[in-house]
Amino acid sequence: MAKPRSKTKKILFAVEIIVLLLFIGGLYVYGQLNSKLDKVNQPVMDESKIQVNQEVQDAIDSESSKLTGYTTYALFGIDHRDKNPALGTENSDTMIIASVNNDTKDVKLVSVYRDTLLNLGDDTYSKANAAYAYGGPEQAITMLNTNLDLNITEYATVNFNALAEIVDCLGGLDMDMSYAEIVHMNNYCQETSEETGKSYTPIELPERPEDIEKIDYRYHLNGVQVTSYCRIRYTASLDMGRTERQRKVIQMIVQKAKTAGLSTIFDIMDKVFPMVTTSLSKTEILQLLPTMIGYSMNDTVGFPSNYKFATVKGSVIVPTDLESNVIELHKFLYGDENYTPSATVKENSQEILDIVGGTSNLNDTQPAVTEETENTGDDTIFFQNDGSGWADTTDQIAADTGSDYDGGGDYNDSGTGDTGNTGGDTGYDPGTGDDGSTGGDTGYDPGTGDGGSTGGDTGYVDPGTGDGGSTGGDTSGGGDTSTGGDVGGGDTSGGGDVGGGDSSGGGDVSGGDTGAGGEAAAGGTEQAA
Repeated sequence: MAKPRSKTKKILFAVEIIVLLLFIGGLYVYGQLNSKLDKVNQPVMDESKIQVNQEVQDAIDSESSKLTGYTTYALFGIDHRDKNPALGTENSDTMIIASVNNDTKDVKLVSVYRDTLLNLGDDTYSKANAAYAYGGPEQAITMLNTNLDLNITEYATVNFNALAEIVDCLGGLDMDMSYAEIVHMNNYCQETSEETGKSYTPIELPERPEDIEKIDYRYHLNGVQVTSYCRIRYTASLDMGRTERQRKVIQMIVQKAKTAGLSTIFDIMDKVFPMVTTSLSKTEILQLLPTMIGYSMNDTVGFPSNYKFATVKGSVIVPTDLESNVIELHKFLYGDENYTPSATVKENSQEILDIVGGTSNLNDTQPAVTEETENTGDDTIFFQNDGSGWADTTDQIAADTGSDYDGGGDYNDSGTGDTGNTGGDTGYDPGTGDDGSTGGDTGYDPGTGDGGSTGGDTGYVDPGTGDGGSTGGDTSGGGDTSTGGDVGGGDTSGGGDVGGGDSSGGGDVSGGDTGAGGEAAAGGTEQAA
């Protein structure tokens, strides 16, 4: 009988050792996590500035709202190269609503399109991405809450360059892409590489297919390439495609991180946490991390789901209408099939239509930029009701905030547009110079220059020759404006700027080329997301 007892004691002892080791290991991991969380920026948020619509708050207080079964977060992506011209601070060009089901741990993501015309929360109307520049995370959260009937109180903001670090730590991502995406990604990579200090190998273009938008190629991308991929918004799908790419990458990162070792996770924390700002405390983050393993992230959409375009100083996305879009949003995020929007949402919906001049002024496609709609080279807008109607108060906003932005040009001082010494758009194939010399906007196929000569930027790897014949290429904010490219005339070869030109900070607005036709909506390099 003694031997069995001895055997039992040995088994119990072994179990105790294993439990002790697990406990020590857990303490080590907890200690590592706790120390690394010190690198996260955790400023004190002024919660008094965050607004929630009264009907929403009343429903939450009475526990009659489906929102009580979920925790909703706001995720913002900030790119320091894209400063708001009127305010001199960064727009949140990535805005994602993350809804977590408290019971199932399912996560749903909704991207809010950056150019959506919304109430910033104080009866000032502008593009949604201006809210962060206008009043920081508190204003951006208020914008989401009041327009969409949400009750968000927590947020996380990340520098867009952090994406490159995460992807490289995970060993890259296998991405399915279209021909158009390959070209645009290659074009973005040079600037992304300079910004992050990371290298990349340009993808050699396959033979140009008949359908350049078809997802038909797979490549293993590193951090610079994935970040550049997420910045693309000049394919046929415009900003809607850009946000879809971003959500796709987030899903891929989460899945790959789940199988990564602790050393990899700790490496990501060391490199990325300093680029993160959040309202969550260390305790809240530590409590959230263990449950992340069980989260699934299968459903993602963009907002608004039903929209058209309008031109009010620049091109904006108009929910048609906001009220019906909010109903669809609550159905997706919270499974609420019978949601009734608040009075605030209904009022905002009507005022948005008033600003754009009614439904008769809406377009099914994004309008081209013209001299009348892009007088200053930027499309920042702030609308306020002056008593007689909605008026553009952008200049007043800039004056009130003391902005020293000069209204155009390159944010990074790296190019002067189509007629400058260092400008020039790049594209799919060498094209022709706008001024007839060696340079100019290039497109899908070679063509003839506006001045009658040949040439063009070589495109995807290095900037080629500028429109004025010198060397360079449009970078961050130069070149053609946000949604039109050269608009007074242009190449007849089918080249030009894809989906509406280059970055939104200056360059050719209506002059540039003279004549009829303009540059066709195909080709071109875009350098700011």
